Amino acid sequence: MKIKYELITNDNRARLGKLHTNHGTFDTPMFMPVGTLATVKTLTPEELKEVGSAVILSNTYHLWLRPGEDVIEKAGGLHKFMNYDGPILTDSGGFQVFSLAKPKDITEEGVHFKSHLDGKNLLLTPELSIQIQNKLDSDIAMSFDECIPYPADYDYAKKSTERTLRWAKRGKDVHQNANQSLFGIVQGGAYQDLRKWSALETVKLDFDGYSIGGTSVGEDKPTMYQMIDDAIKYLPENKPRYLMGVGEPEDIFAGIERGIDMFDCVLPTRLARHGNAFTPQGKINLKNLKYKEDFLPLDSTCDCYTCKHYSKAYLRHLFTAKESLGGRLLSIHNIRFLIKLTENIREAIKENRFLEYKKEFLDQYKNLND
Repeated sequence: MKIKYELITNDNRARLGKLHTNHGTFDTPMFMPVGTLATVKTLTPEELKEVGSAVILSNTYHLWLRPGEDVIEKAGGLHKFMNYDGPILTDSGGFQVFSLAKPKDITEEGVHFKSHLDGKNLLLTPELSIQIQNKLDSDIAMSFDECIPYPADYDYAKKSTERTLRWAKRGKDVHQNANQSLFGIVQGGAYQDLRKWSALETVKLDFDGYSIGGTSVGEDKPTMYQMIDDAIKYLPENKPRYLMGVGEPEDIFAGIERGIDMFDCVLPTRLARHGNAFTPQGKINLKNLKYKEDFLPLDSTCDCYTCKHYSKAYLRHLFTAKESLGGRLLSIHNIRFLIKLTENIREAIKENRFLEYKKEFLDQYKNLND
């Protein structure tokens, strides 16, 4: 079936809803962990379920290169291949346009890459991106787009935004998986008129959900929040709204305050691999000497496996000894922290106190200078 969004209630613009998928019904707003290569780094599917994960992400570009979409299709699709029975969203490869390609490599046909694995010349088109995702058989596929860099001049942003819309039409035309939903992506850079135009024209294509892309690419916070404002007012109330690549707590609050339902980011596992952890007071670096004899958990209010069983002193020891368990335990905690944050936000929306909870959380979160 196609995913369905059910709006339960509003607290100003903040939305409490339910996302009905082929693999269960889940509450929104939600944070979605990223599993680029069909794995959320170091975590098993069982551990993802334990931290409250619902939708997780995988990357079309990377799975195309290895093991290949045909291998995954033969395995029975991405869910069976990675043994995850919750919903999965696959991105389109559009971010790789931003991160791997040069402007001269982006044409109307698609994007020319050199593989980051072996240097082989590749061409990813809107049609191919969708066909790969059809074979991966994710619950949600994403349109192929160009993530506009920041800053970008108006002429470049306009041409790119118009091309992204043409790519969206081409991808939608070849989408063949009847059980897979397809989301459109709003671009437009930091230009209000382009954001409005992109949102209105993308909605006309009648996608199953809508994403706001091209944020968190180097712009300051006010600019990022303005990008959201400039697009979201034109998106339908009855479909999910997804803000791509955002995982800082203050940005999650800002997005939800503006009506966003879904977030994803590699931040929690990336931070974990470098010894950094989310806490209610802010991020901490476990490598700091002051934690050598700190026998308290990362967060006494956290219900994750790591906080129930291990101290900051032990976690610091793992990192100074270069033991891989340290990154694994911090990944469990960091993902749970953001998922628990969205759980608490949902309760606050339900009780019509979202703005009060936002202030309460952020006042405490900004107190730490580690």
